Amino acid sequence: MAKGPPAPTRFGGHLAALDGVRGIAILSVLLFHFVANTIPTNGFERAVNHVLNYGSLGVDLFFALSGFLITGILFDARAEADYFKNFYMRRVLRIFPLYYAVLVVVFFVLPLVPALAGSEIVSLRDRQAWAWLYAVNVYVSIHGDWVLGHLTHFWSLAVEEHFYFVWPFVVYWLADRPKRLMQAALGLAAASFVARLVASLAGVNGVALTALTPFQLDALCLGGFFAVFLRQPGGEAAVRRFLRPAVLATLAATLVVYALNTLLPDARVVTLPLRAGLLRLLLVGVLLWALTTAPESRASAVFRAPSLAFLGKYAYGLYVYHHFISHFFVTHRTEFLLAPWLGSHTLAVFVQATVGIAATVALAFVSYEYFEKPFLRLKRFWPSSRDAAPAAG
Repeated sequence: MAKGPPAPTRFGGHLAALDGVRGIAILSVLLFHFVANTIPTNGFERAVNHVLNYGSLGVDLFFALSGFLITGILFDARAEADYFKNFYMRRVLRIFPLYYAVLVVVFFVLPLVPALAGSEIVSLRDRQAWAWLYAVNVYVSIHGDWVLGHLTHFWSLAVEEHFYFVWPFVVYWLADRPKRLMQAALGLAAASFVARLVASLAGVNGVALTALTPFQLDALCLGGFFAVFLRQPGGEAAVRRFLRPAVLATLAATLVVYALNTLLPDARVVTLPLRAGLLRLLLVGVLLWALTTAPESRASAVFRAPSLAFLGKYAYGLYVYHHFISHFFVTHRTEFLLAPWLGSHTLAVFVQATVGIAATVALAFVSYEYFEKPFLRLKRFWPSSRDAAPAAG
């Protein structure tokens, strides 16, 4: 089927605001694992942990962002002869080197270290097939618990990889009919939400509701929907016009569901998946806010902040590496070892989180600059339409 040439769009190039969105997402995840997973010992710590528990939503923000970016790349490349080859090779070069290098270290190098003999991280070798096959999310779902230790966070990488494998075919088949593509994206998002609700009513465990790919398509596909919608004539103006009332209505519905969740604990099989869906809608609202806010606005200044852009640039490495450190801290409760030395458990949590995040940033920086970059340079052999697009940042 012939594909029409891509229409000019300001959303086809580099969007600096999305670096900030990516930075917000990874910062939220870092604070969730380094702070919210500690054991609170006073009211202040309980309040902080309660707020930072929502840092887990950073993964959902990543999903919405990935859906937007990947769909945009595919949609803009719909007329290219090497559509599939270029996309998959570029994804392989971005994702596989770091992912599989970490697995090689975990499964083949660390077991050779005498001091680690019998440790939890070495024991992961017995379950390595799940990681090699991007099936960590399936493994934890089967067990109904986050039982893969230092590699548990790879569940979200599995979800994204499954999406990358299938979604290019959907976009290719429907790219010359944008309305149909948007309908497909909305339909899959709605189906994912309904499936999660039905599965919850059927008694499916909470880990599976979070980690299995079919239950995570709403954020990904909503991001994909708006990647196409914003490229249509009048799309950006429509988003600007309806974003605020839509977000306010979603926020009101979210507050109602929160109230019902508190007042009717027996109804949580319904209210919890409803709440998850509404929160993802709000995160999509954040993404659209970053995309459409006026360049001179304060919000734009936040999304374009150099510190967030820095975190966004190294987000993949930050995500891959951070849990090896935070999981060690959590399982060994190292903040309680630090507290007597520092005279305060609160200070111990702060120092531990600061050191852990700083170490993660250092690892991600070195990894990107000296290991991942040579692979990324190879992308020039599989060019993307985005490479030639004007910067929109």
